Amino acid sequence: MTNTTIAGISTAVGNAGITVIRLSGPDSFTIADKIFKGKKKVQDQESHTVQYGKIISPFTNEVIDEVLLVKMAAPRTYTREDVVEISSHGGYSIARTLLNLLYKTGATPAEPGEFTKRAFLNGRIDLSQAEAVMDIIQARTDRVSKVAVKQLEGSVSNKINELRERIVNILSHIEVNLDYPEYDEEEITSNQVQKISEEIIEDLDKLIKSFHFGKLLREGMEVVIAGKPNVGKSSLMNYLAQKSRSIVTDIPGTTRDIIEEYINIDGVPVKLVDTAGVRETQDIVERLGVERSVKALEEADFVIVMANAGDGITDEDKDIISKVEEENKSYILVFNKIDLVDNREDLKKLEEEYPRALMISVSDDIGIDKLKEAILKYATENNQDMDNQILITNARHEYQLRKAKEYLKASLSSVDQGLTLDIIAMDLKAALEELGKITGHHADEDVINAIFSRFCIGK
Repeated sequence: MTNTTIAGISTAVGNAGITVIRLSGPDSFTIADKIFKGKKKVQDQESHTVQYGKIISPFTNEVIDEVLLVKMAAPRTYTREDVVEISSHGGYSIARTLLNLLYKTGATPAEPGEFTKRAFLNGRIDLSQAEAVMDIIQARTDRVSKVAVKQLEGSVSNKINELRERIVNILSHIEVNLDYPEYDEEEITSNQVQKISEEIIEDLDKLIKSFHFGKLLREGMEVVIAGKPNVGKSSLMNYLAQKSRSIVTDIPGTTRDIIEEYINIDGVPVKLVDTAGVRETQDIVERLGVERSVKALEEADFVIVMANAGDGITDEDKDIISKVEEENKSYILVFNKIDLVDNREDLKKLEEEYPRALMISVSDDIGIDKLKEAILKYATENNQDMDNQILITNARHEYQLRKAKEYLKASLSSVDQGLTLDIIAMDLKAALEELGKITGHHADEDVINAIFSRFCIGK
């Protein structure tokens, strides 16, 4: 436990019904008693109870606010330290006054994420669970929130710890063989190393594959709507967003900048990006918009290439498809305005020529559900069980899993080459350490500080 007592606002700063200010540390109760007046002193109040009282400045005897104070004694608290939470009336002025009183009477300002960092340092949660706390705060959909809650409950931690335990078991066999070679033949131990390493690699592969969907779920899937001018990109944007975000006219080149909007497709947060029509133009402003559109294609997770069903595929459409394919982006070709095609034979030929393309009409709500299904299919391309499978949503975790896999494969190579067990053990220990970095068993201090610096103050 730390020696300092920290204080911070745990609710959003600004005007609100209630503001919650949190204290955590060895002097929490003593500091609270200096400014709080209720029926009992905080020191004498029972743990995990609420008491009504007033905040009174010890310097001026002025009544600052009427509050409710919750006392929570260690270790049954979020940080495993003594904790006090003061619920005051909302408002920037009162919250700032209360915080300043706490600072003057012995508390230290909390750094971003310091409460959760203390929970980690005091062994209440591991590093992956701490990261899940921030994911819950930032979740854009219910599904994202549910995945983050499972991680906070230990879904990822438990799996990683199970894999680490299996590696530890292998290492214990190797140690026995090295210390007592007469009781354990090296060939038998090598066979065990090979079998268990292959099983762990198989489990690692499943976790690594889940990152494709997990990343999109956590960070949001960036879907760019691209196409030549006046094919209906802005109309599709407005329809999917259910609001008028893009200006829609019959004049080509109306959209001249990138327009973004988040939508929810079956629990997957999707950032829609409406781009300027890609074409050659002498208009300086429109040309800048086209350049931004090309840059958006480079950053996209998935691209909707939109064409006019009445025109078929033009040279401009082919250029856009080439740009998308050059960037090696997954995309779907969509023909819009099928309601305006009078000759059904022309439409049938288009469908035969481009069997994977979607035929839609934004104005008549035709084919939009199939377009949403195509976006969702890309997100779940590895057939993820979104509700029951353990998902890796953090790029740091995925990196460490890949590193652990590399070391395990190196240990298998050493077995195949008939190298000695002490050399094989070196790669196994390295794999163990990489997995430990996920949960915080072997994490560097700089990594830990970087993770918690992304948190908000008060959490």
